[in-house]
Amino acid sequence: MCITTKNSRCKYIEWGLLLFTAALLKLFSLSPNLVEHYYSTNIYTHLSYLQRILLGWLPFSFGDVCYAIFGIFLFISFLRILFRLYQRKYTTQILFNQLSFLGKSILVVYIIFSLFWGLNYTRQGVEAQYNLKNTTYSDTELKDLLCDITEELNSTRKQLGDSNFVYPSNDSIFKMAITAYDFAKTKSPFLAHNHHSLKSSLYTPIISYLGYSGYYNPFTGEAQVNTDLPKFYMPYVTCHEMAHQLGYASESEASFVGYLVAKQSNNTLLIYSALFELFITANSELMYRDFFSGLLNIKSLNKLVRKDMRAYKSYILRSKNDFEPIVKIAYDHYLKANQQKSGINSYNELVGWVIAYRKSNLSQ
Repeated sequence: MCITTKNSRCKYIEWGLLLFTAALLKLFSLSPNLVEHYYSTNIYTHLSYLQRILLGWLPFSFGDVCYAIFGIFLFISFLRILFRLYQRKYTTQILFNQLSFLGKSILVVYIIFSLFWGLNYTRQGVEAQYNLKNTTYSDTELKDLLCDITEELNSTRKQLGDSNFVYPSNDSIFKMAITAYDFAKTKSPFLAHNHHSLKSSLYTPIISYLGYSGYYNPFTGEAQVNTDLPKFYMPYVTCHEMAHQLGYASESEASFVGYLVAKQSNNTLLIYSALFELFITANSELMYRDFFSGLLNIKSLNKLVRKDMRAYKSYILRSKNDFEPIVKIAYDHYLKANQQKSGINSYNELVGWVIAYRKSNLSQ
């Protein structure tokens, strides 16, 4: 009786500590200023650096292996439940214990996720560091942006060479991105990316099927890139995922930082990749507002860029399937639950950040 009572008290204490810690983290996350100064630019900086030191040297994604083990564990657990149901040994007590375990597991994952990464969703980030405001922009501002980048996109693609240009290996692209961040930190010290943990995703066929170009594992600090992507698009994606490693949780901010780092590098391929991403994002927005103006921009692309555009569209079409929209809806809800009001459309906010950045530079 005494042992039972003691165990019950321990369980209540466990629940209390977990709920209190989760509530405390949630309360802390409500202050972007506190998150920025005490977590994102302090605690998280050291924590993510430690993660990259511990796992960056591995030639494979440790996080992907962990995901596989976790998936196997869930599958075995599900089979055990079915087996107990079949044997009619699934009692109310077993159900209660499993629900209790599930509840605690969710709280533990939430706490670890928040401490290792999730708090970055409410940081001040780009807005404070670059003194920018991502607001709505006019059709004229959008057209002016596209006019400039279309010309630069054509010019940069010509510098890469003809249609037979041989793109570098995946590892070489990763090294280019690392060099770009090393250069970026000379202008913006907060972009210092000491030690590196860039990996090719072990699930590349799967994430291609689901429509993802890469992802960041907050539990291991590894940035995984989909190596099935067209080679000219990979450099920008790599810079985007590295931005996540620096604590830019917002997809729009990671896109902007990744774009800026690649664009300001001395590497022609990185510059082209960044301009390509900005063009397809900005011109898609323009075609929604003014279809014929967007169409004219596409026609003004030189034959080399148009060839790359066809290759990109071909990749997108190959990845289309009935399951992809379901995954994107789920991810949209995930982003909105983490303070990204635009959800999956937040990727398109890159255009707003770039226009704001251009305005800021003109006013100085």
